[in-house]
Amino acid sequence: MSGATLHATGHATPHATSALTSRAHFEALAEGVCGLPVAGSPGGGLDHVSLFLSAESSDFLRFNHSALRQATQVLQAHATLAVVRGARRAESTLTLTGDATQDIARLRAERQQLAADLTVVADDPWLLLPTTAQYSLREDPGALPEAAAVIDAVVRHAAGHDLVGFHAAGPVVRAYADSLGSRHWHRVESFHFDWCLYDTAHGGDKAVKTAYAGTHWDEALFEARLQQAAERAALLRRAPLSLPPGAYRAAFSPAAMNELLGALAWSGFSLKARRTGVSSLSLLERGEAALHPQLRISEATACGIAPAFTADGFVKPAEVLLVEGGRAAGTLNSPRSAREYGLPTNGAGPDETPQSLALAPGSIPEGGLLEALGTGLYVSNLWYLNYSDRQACRMTGMTRFACFWVEDGRLAAPLQVMRFDDSFLRLFGEGLVGLTDRAEQVPESGSYQSRQLASITTPAAVVEGWRLTL
Repeated sequence: MSGATLHATGHATPHATSALTSRAHFEALAEGVCGLPVAGSPGGGLDHVSLFLSAESSDFLRFNHSALRQATQVLQAHATLAVVRGARRAESTLTLTGDATQDIARLRAERQQLAADLTVVADDPWLLLPTTAQYSLREDPGALPEAAAVIDAVVRHAAGHDLVGFHAAGPVVRAYADSLGSRHWHRVESFHFDWCLYDTAHGGDKAVKTAYAGTHWDEALFEARLQQAAERAALLRRAPLSLPPGAYRAAFSPAAMNELLGALAWSGFSLKARRTGVSSLSLLERGEAALHPQLRISEATACGIAPAFTADGFVKPAEVLLVEGGRAAGTLNSPRSAREYGLPTNGAGPDETPQSLALAPGSIPEGGLLEALGTGLYVSNLWYLNYSDRQACRMTGMTRFACFWVEDGRLAAPLQVMRFDDSFLRLFGEGLVGLTDRAEQVPESGSYQSRQLASITTPAAVVEGWRLTL
């Protein structure tokens, strides 16, 4: 086998290991499902069989008025089974029980049905699969708090404040096996705590939004972020400032940058989108526009929390360079697009969106962001982003939560909600003043169907001429 990697850090956590999130259970499934011939295959041979596991054991806590309102524990696992014969492929997804004997029996029966279905499945001209066995292993035990410890921290440190928040924590697993002998195992224990502090004493319609996420919980850091949020919440009592439409100097927090880069990722780096002319970075690709020479953007799998393999078993490179020196450098190539356009695949999923997007930091000291801004807007959060002109990479959206007017490097007054409309290419081309010297990893906080492992790592930024429209 090739492509061997090993990653293990941290200490044991109080979260119990269920069979559904254990490597031993997955190995039993892999041997029982991927290692045997499928009855009825031509010549009695072995079809290409693959198994992809998505599992989690998560604690969810909801807070309101700085008190616990709901506590939930979710333990779930789903296995996607695929059978391929020639250029024909059939797949289905089953919920697992954690009982190896029962799970293997159900998966084998499903595998047999999929093999039978292949007789009526059309050939797929763009089907591409790995041809050699690959192996990878990542275990990040982390250091997560008990749910009771999080509740206690909120009660003690948020006393006197109206905290509304959502905390999710626990192990998330992705794993892959196939009949070639490939085995990939990825288990990361992490937490994500999103909260808002509301100023209920003065109307209650304004809030400061904060997040704390990672793999190792530090109550002192949580307290420091909560204290900073409380200080900014107090500033919301000042009369809000209404700005006329126009172009303003602005500083974007990592959370705001996460929204901008997330919108850019919808189609900006996709090979398929580039070749079909619908990419928001088509002008950059053709050399008709350029970003600032300081900008370096990559799909940095080695630095993220997403698995280093795909659901089809392809191994992802440690890094795929997307923008270098402000110029287009590469694309994310899914197996189907790679086959269609005659290029190598580089570990992208079917939608060719990054899972570990990273913007390299700059030289502005992290603690000197407002000083570097001087006078202008501090943008903590953005919301409802979309493209107003995709071909021009022009985005629109709203400011959100505690955004402030800054004078001489100090927060002066809260801002009324404003809409912006500006080109990312202009904003981070000629408009870029600088990036902070530290990048923050902002994980995907969504938990619909399951917790996610995607993230964007980004510094804060100062820009000139950010265009507000109303």
